[in-house]
Amino acid sequence: MPPAYTQTRPLRLAVLISGGGTTLENLIRHIRDGRLQRVEIRLVISSRSAVRGVDIARQAGLPLKIIRPRDYPDVQTFSDALASALDAAAVDLVVMGGYLCFWRIPDRYQGRVLNIHPALLPRFGGRGMYGHHVHAAVLAAGERESGCTVHLADNEYDHGPTIAQVRVPVLPGDTADTLAARVGVEERKLYPRVIQQVADHGLEWLARRAAARAAEAARDSSGADGPGADAAAPTGW
Repeated sequence: MPPAYTQTRPLRLAVLISGGGTTLENLIRHIRDGRLQRVEIRLVISSRSAVRGVDIARQAGLPLKIIRPRDYPDVQTFSDALASALDAAAVDLVVMGGYLCFWRIPDRYQGRVLNIHPALLPRFGGRGMYGHHVHAAVLAAGERESGCTVHLADNEYDHGPTIAQVRVPVLPGDTADTLAARVGVEERKLYPRVIQQVADHGLEWLARRAAARAAEAARDSSGADGPGADAAAPTGW
């Protein structure tokens, strides 16, 4: 376990991938061009060996491990191997980027694992709801808007406290592909913004933000008034 992150050194990320590596590629670009500051990728873990995301990590010269569920006898053994790799890299924050495997997150990583989902959770989430499936479901339901959600991951699919959301309209004539493209533009902006907040304000910001969003949701459901979310967060989330 690394010492508690205190903003006096770069925030150390691990990025978990299973496919094309779009999120990984986006984070690399943001770090290289200075849009994402005091952040470094210490480790990339892929659940598959022959995917574009692996090539992206290698071309960027990033430490890479292939940890496949099928190489382990059960979920717990697989989860332990993944956590051990994270421990060895001394990461502060784990970022899921299109990661499709169930990882049983141990207590020491609770509150330190982010995921981004291409819909407005809690709707259109859960096992099997990823990529094209999500956007097709949004369209089939006749929704007028969709978006993306960054949340703290826990041991349920697409569950855990919401950190930030961005909404996008569903337009007449949209297909799953056109909606995915519009949502993807916002995903590529939102995820780095959240990570920058952690780099700027520390890991405690995630807990405060999650608590604030939960309080907002409770007020919305009850109709009560109250103070807004954590002032450290940008507006429009």
